Amino acid sequence: MTRELYYDIVIAGCGVAGLYTALSLPRDRKILMLSKEDIASCDSMLAQGGICVLRDDDDFDAYFEDTMRAGHYENRTESVEIMIRSSREIIRHLLALGVRFERNEDGSLAYTREGAHSRPRICFHKDITGEEITTTLLSHVRGLENVTIMEYTVMTDIIEKNGICAGMKAKDRDGDILYIHAQDTVMATGGIGGLYHHSTNFPLLTGDACRIAREHGVRLEHMDYVQIHPTCLYSVRPGRSFLISESARGEGAVILNHRGERFVDELLPRDVVTEAILKEMEREGTEYEYISFEHVPETTVRAHFPNIYRHCLEEGYDLLHEPVPIVPAQHYFMGGVHVDSDSRTTMAHLYAVGETSCNGVHGKNRLASNSLLESLVFAKRAAAKIAGESILNSISDKEGGDRYESDHDAACR
Repeated sequence: MTRELYYDIVIAGCGVAGLYTALSLPRDRKILMLSKEDIASCDSMLAQGGICVLRDDDDFDAYFEDTMRAGHYENRTESVEIMIRSSREIIRHLLALGVRFERNEDGSLAYTREGAHSRPRICFHKDITGEEITTTLLSHVRGLENVTIMEYTVMTDIIEKNGICAGMKAKDRDGDILYIHAQDTVMATGGIGGLYHHSTNFPLLTGDACRIAREHGVRLEHMDYVQIHPTCLYSVRPGRSFLISESARGEGAVILNHRGERFVDELLPRDVVTEAILKEMEREGTEYEYISFEHVPETTVRAHFPNIYRHCLEEGYDLLHEPVPIVPAQHYFMGGVHVDSDSRTTMAHLYAVGETSCNGVHGKNRLASNSLLESLVFAKRAAAKIAGESILNSISDKEGGDRYESDHDAACR
């Protein structure tokens, strides 16, 4: 069965990027959101470590340099500055929405540190920060009368008319084909982890937006920039690899070989630590190495890493008393659908946000805990651009497309 649906905006993906886009759009816009499976099966739910923030004006240069150095200086500097300058506003809004970031006794925000950060600047909620932010955003979006959410509905294509995006094609849980006509289309379908044998991502993340973009001649960027997370729990069980957050190393956990020796600086960027672990595995002829929480206080483990502690126990390891086997696994995709600083793709009225997009913030290697922040910052910018450009509806599609291409080219130079 085929159905025709009509909305102002359609968003594929219900992670933090998709949700924050919807939450940031005007309330008079009719919005449809699609979730490929159930909403809980989005990678935003899995983020453990936290979300970065510019602690104060004196931190800008260090934060900027940390991000650039981790990205091997292949980052788009304009995007990096936008993200950092916007971070405090984003954190204030999340707090206002009810996100429960950890606080010090005096009520100030508590910060943790992860690899490649020169100082602690990461807000967190235990070791389930992504779940805390995502569920909070979802509760607010569900309260919006102008937003409809369809679960178990997958984007299969976009609708293109005269070189301009005019909506999206999808298939729902009953197998019905949906033609969703919309003024603006947002792709927020996450990364590509489902294409890998070992990944921290949900298997449903298979790069759908990138495939569709390529089929329509929409520009892609840095498709080979894939980040491997160095510390995932080694297990013989099939399925998604369980991540042991980088903030564990920020709090003092160390990486050991089978002789109990440290062989790498745990606070180096992820790609460097990953390479060192793989080389040590090859040298020792083993399938894993270890992470030890011996120098992390028990109170910190129980308060900051309760989910990691519980999961390791389920796998048979008490990290309070023994090292835990770890192995690198695919974790994040720095490439994707090319966008400008307002999350516009090279096709008019088509946007991409979150891990699906490539705005150049991360360069060749993402700095820890920049992903949630980047997703929120550029989702909000996409919403602002969509809201601002909607007043130009009186302009013909052709004229709008021509002007868009000129503006986009200038913005990306």
